[in-house]
Amino acid sequence: MTEGDRSSPAGHRRALFIDRDGTLIADVGYPRDPAQVEPLPGAIGALRALQDRFALVIVSNQSGIGRGLVSEAEARAVHDRVIDVFARAGVAFAGAYYCPHAPDAGCPCRKPAPGLLHDAAGELGLDLAGSVMLGDKASDVAAGQAAGCGHTLRFGPDLDGVTGSRRCDDWPAVAAFLGSLG
Repeated sequence: MTEGDRSSPAGHRRALFIDRDGTLIADVGYPRDPAQVEPLPGAIGALRALQDRFALVIVSNQSGIGRGLVSEAEARAVHDRVIDVFARAGVAFAGAYYCPHAPDAGCPCRKPAPGLLHDAAGELGLDLAGSVMLGDKASDVAAGQAAGCGHTLRFGPDLDGVTGSRRCDDWPAVAAFLGSLG
């Protein structure tokens, strides 16, 4: 699933690529019910402050679809709710990209592969080298590194074996780090 402004952007922008479950909203496993959408503390305020400096782009593995645990309609309803909750609070996403495939499908868009980030960069006119990937799993960090993002941020608890990435415990720490990039 992709959603975003497909018009030709004027010049390249840097992006903040954001994993969804466990980074942007509470991770409830395989979300099927839009009522389960709950932004993580500080996410809305941080993104509202950052959206003038970064194109905000959701990049998320949603293997529940490929595994048959979540229907396309349920996934769409959850997605629409995420966009609506943030929009009502003044946060606009430039795009949202999801890989619906199961882990064994060999899909080039499933993180840790960089396909979702490459798709977004091409469609939205984004500068990957000037962009940041933020996520709570090693696969998020790996996707950002494979795509050539200038920075990768691990969100939340330390990830064993993940190197070359800064860790931010919460959204205020993310906002502070990104604010320091200039």
